[in-house]
Amino acid sequence: MGIVLGVVNQKGGVGKTTTSVNIAAGLGALGRKVLIIDFDPQGNATTGFGVKKRTLENTTYEVIMGESRPQEAIIPTKYKNVKIMPATNQLCEAELQLAEVEQRNHQLRKVILQVRDDYDIIIVDCLPSLGILAINALVACDRIIVPMVCEPFALEGLAQLMQTVKKVKRAANKDLQLMGIVFTMLDKRLLASNEIMRDIKRTFPSDVIFKTEIPRNVRITEAQSHGEPIIYYDKNSKGGDAYKRLSKEINEKCREMEKNNG
Repeated sequence: MGIVLGVVNQKGGVGKTTTSVNIAAGLGALGRKVLIIDFDPQGNATTGFGVKKRTLENTTYEVIMGESRPQEAIIPTKYKNVKIMPATNQLCEAELQLAEVEQRNHQLRKVILQVRDDYDIIIVDCLPSLGILAINALVACDRIIVPMVCEPFALEGLAQLMQTVKKVKRAANKDLQLMGIVFTMLDKRLLASNEIMRDIKRTFPSDVIFKTEIPRNVRITEAQSHGEPIIYYDKNSKGGDAYKRLSKEINEKCREMEKNNG
């Protein structure tokens, strides 16, 4: 049964989708069968894999609203071992429509149960909010990965997210845990960034902070604009190397979970 990882941060602009796309590609390259679920109405993970939205018949929206089966929406990407359930901005409508649905916070979990045995790892790229869709993701996931940019109020936002995680654990998903915090878009020349990073490292145990740090790197941005993961666009760049190392760290943590579950 596949491990479900959510890439979560209610703050936008922290490299969440970039991280989702690149760890999906990295884990696929390591031989894992990966499904990435684009659960953000912006659909950036979809374009990040070079998928043309206008060609899509079924998306996450149709699946979450029960209008199509997950298997009808999932499509292969050009990249090794990676499939995607794409999204368009129509997913915005689900936030309002799910408010009327019984067990509205469990819709994504029900969807994932239908395909979980087909993949080693399922990655949910979450939207930057703590609304109904984001809660759906937390209810569906085994572990969350939190990309963090070291800037003012980062720790405050992280504390708010962890409070929400605690509530979801109590109410709907007792197994939900933080897999790790990953520092993204990092520029160690900035004194403020280093201070914020130290604060976060003092606040959280070392085993939930990834050793790999993702640097600010123009090649990552270029890769996104070309609809390619950085490890395929320029694997020897600093960004490509960092995401390969992060994928290996995540893979090790997943192996540990599989051993404990097996």
